Amino acid sequence: MVAVYRERRDLVVEMLNQAPGITCHKPEGAFYVFPSMRGCLGKTTAKGAKITDDESFVIALLDEEGVACVHGSAFIYPGHFRISYATDTDSLREGCRRIQRFCRGLA
Repeated sequence: MVAVYRERRDLVVEMLNQAPGITCHKPEGAFYVFPSMRGCLGKTTAKGAKITDDESFVIALLDEEGVACVHGSAFIYPGHFRISYATDTDSLREGCRRIQRFCRGLA
């Protein structure tokens, strides 16, 4: 299972780093990542939502792409959001594709 979780972590980190405005560091001992979404601040989503902070980012992401994350401010980590990779690889891959699409649609 260690190898499986390592592969999932690496997949999520790699895919999130390909999303415009997202920077994701590789955790060493967790089942989640805390990517920065600061490159998305001040932008507007495809449906017209303004990204003013990490909470508005995750709300718009859920509304527009159906991806559930937790805003970093809930963990005293503003400008970031939390994603667990303790799920199946196909769901992680699809979720990361949706995040990439969401970020590419920001203007």
